Amino acid sequence: MKVNEIFCSVQGEGYFTGTAAVFIRTSGCNLKCSFCDTKHEEGQEMSVENIVRQAQTYQPRHAVITGGEPSLQPELPQLVDALHKAGFYVQIETNGTHPLPPSIDWVTCSPKVLEKTVITHPHELKVVYQGQSMTIYEETFHPQVWCLQPCDTADRKQSESLLTQTVEYVLQHPRWRLSLQTHKLIGVR
Repeated sequence: MKVNEIFCSVQGEGYFTGTAAVFIRTSGCNLKCSFCDTKHEEGQEMSVENIVRQAQTYQPRHAVITGGEPSLQPELPQLVDALHKAGFYVQIETNGTHPLPPSIDWVTCSPKVLEKTVITHPHELKVVYQGQSMTIYEETFHPQVWCLQPCDTADRKQSESLLTQTVEYVLQHPRWRLSLQTHKLIGVR
């Protein structure tokens, strides 16, 4: 698998915010989102065994497979199985454009291009809010947890405006919960 990095931190977004986790960031993505904060083309080839071995050097047993887009990695099913055998709870963060192995414990889908999204029943839906209509998400998806996250732009005033709009939306539509990128707020990766 092509892996960008493996590191230990706290989950900064969504349902598991604040949970200690080992992040396995895969390389490559099939989308080019303007707000993406990941250099997902960089990375090194690693075997599934080496990925798990490195993940085991950290204390948490919550693994977050993220990217880029991890569903592009052909070895993803083997990695999930190997992480389970090593005692990990496995969460994946995906844009939802490709099917996933059914054995993943928690699927966080953050759709970016709705017409390409094939995952409509994730455990968690995390929408990056940029002022768009939310009706299509509410009609298309059927998650257990609804998270709305203001887009972090390069423009401070625009980001602040989006945060205000996101909070207002959550207050008016309580099925959604506010998701902030707390790792950025507290200065960890």
